[in-house]
Amino acid sequence: MQNSAIPWIAITQGDAAGIGPEIIAKAFAQKPQVLEGCFVAGDVQVMRRACALLEKPGHPAWSVAQIADLADLADIPPRCVPVFQVGSPMEAVPWGQVSAIAGEFAGRCVQWAADAALAGRIAALVTAPLHKESLAAAGLPYSAYPGHTELLQAASAAHLGKSINEVPVRMMLANDELRTVLVSIHVSMREALDAITHSHVLQTLLITHQALSSVLGRAPRMAVAGLNPHAGEGGLFGREEIDVLLPAMEAARMQGCQLSGPWPPDTVFMRARNRPDHPSEIDVVIAMYHDQGLIPVKYLGVEKGVNVTLGLPLVRTSPDHGTAFDIAGKGLADASSLLEAISMARSLTAIS
Repeated sequence: MQNSAIPWIAITQGDAAGIGPEIIAKAFAQKPQVLEGCFVAGDVQVMRRACALLEKPGHPAWSVAQIADLADLADIPPRCVPVFQVGSPMEAVPWGQVSAIAGEFAGRCVQWAADAALAGRIAALVTAPLHKESLAAAGLPYSAYPGHTELLQAASAAHLGKSINEVPVRMMLANDELRTVLVSIHVSMREALDAITHSHVLQTLLITHQALSSVLGRAPRMAVAGLNPHAGEGGLFGREEIDVLLPAMEAARMQGCQLSGPWPPDTVFMRARNRPDHPSEIDVVIAMYHDQGLIPVKYLGVEKGVNVTLGLPLVRTSPDHGTAFDIAGKGLADASSLLEAISMARSLTAIS
């Protein structure tokens, strides 16, 4: 992650038809001290519509202050959400519907924030949820990316003059009790199984070791989840643990990684759970595929989960939930996970 003394953090507005703009507005209203130094990379009118959801008798809505330059952030008056208009204003879209217009603008905001972070103009970016169907409907270039992670990976590779394969990234989902890093991310189950290779698992272990060593100030204690039931039961239920995971783990140990496992995937997350009355001896679980790793973290509370992309030359975090089209525009969205993501981004910029 890059070293930057610049305090500004960009929050990308996400899909305008979802809850992203609303949780951003709520975050500013609920915890303005946490949002100090933050601004929205998005659309002024979208954020005004979101701020209007907060208006109640005796509690007037927050205003939107459009900024033309980051230096303007020093002069934002109280009870104002600072918004940097990313390109031309977007056409209005209804709440809760897949829209190519919203998908294109959401992708545009992420690309702008990524470029700003890579150029050192901002210290970090926090991404509000985008909708993958809307992103796909937007067409190229954004339809080429399944989600935030892949878009940011491509932007980073282009900035560094490298191929995408030369900038490997991994998703970490974390809360107060559990961290998990995924070997594969947004691919089908069949592709996820094919991704369990020696090189891919070793790469995951090394990326996690490097990233969390900076955060913890020591080598992280990593527990590797098995792929198969009972971690293969000595080869009775599959040989991936014997033929792939153990050799990759040994190669990682030779490079300084502190590892245990492979553990049965139905118990390792309970072993890793860190609680005040039962501190864990595990810092992070390496999960083999998306749902294996994300279900336990989300079960502990979506409102506390934070998504961190490891391996990028920038700091990026996001809340642990999607666009929630079913409640968008109703004033029901919870900003807790976004606030956690902002706090996490701020702590990572202090470390990087």
